[in-house]
Amino acid sequence: MKKLLKGLHEFQTQHFSRYRDLFEQLAEGQTPRILFITCSDSRIDPNLITQAEVGDLFVIRNAGNIIPPFGSANGGEGAAIEYAIHALGIEQVIVCGHSHCGAMKGLLKLDTLSASMPLVYEWLQHAEATRRLIQENYGDYVGEELLDATIAENVLTQIENLRTYPVIRAKLHRGEIFLHGWVYRFETGEILAYDAARQDFVAPYSQLATTSGLGYVLPKPEKLSRSWISPEQADRIYRGSQA
Repeated sequence: MKKLLKGLHEFQTQHFSRYRDLFEQLAEGQTPRILFITCSDSRIDPNLITQAEVGDLFVIRNAGNIIPPFGSANGGEGAAIEYAIHALGIEQVIVCGHSHCGAMKGLLKLDTLSASMPLVYEWLQHAEATRRLIQENYGDYVGEELLDATIAENVLTQIENLRTYPVIRAKLHRGEIFLHGWVYRFETGEILAYDAARQDFVAPYSQLATTSGLGYVLPKPEKLSRSWISPEQADRIYRGSQA
């Protein structure tokens, strides 16, 4: 706590003045451009890794960056999604998983959690589609390779879940919203984004320039040596979508 209190004092006395105009503007209302859905893990800072300004990102965080399908839960995720899209008019949605995800480690040994962490166990039930897909398609994967596949598949599963929300489905049908799947490797600082055409996670820069309308002119992405994503999952999620 002492470190946090010291940080508060330094912000107020040394840094706030540099951002005074921005915060005065934000006091009048927020106009974020992107809904950023990611994990609660303390090693992820969405604004830091994207170099976004305060007010640029509307952020949803929970264990495992999980979005329960529409109607399956009464948590805050659905309300935040509805507000972001309907009230704020956000057109870009990013689901960002990350390497070494503890929630995905838990998902791979879900049965062991029911007694020790019953609330975590119940929450991870919302990622059952990911768990089953991994069991049925990645039987030859073990260790870190299995975890990496789970992390990546879970990102795509959550994008599929996003598509069940009426506010998103309607805008997808009209081509007014774009869904992006990212994986952040905090040990290297690397971001990989799912590319539907390649059915793989790649460096995101060129993909964003061509699919999201953000206006970047950046290098051609490099393909991973081995895909994380099963073609069946990619085809099911992305066939005919605007993502």
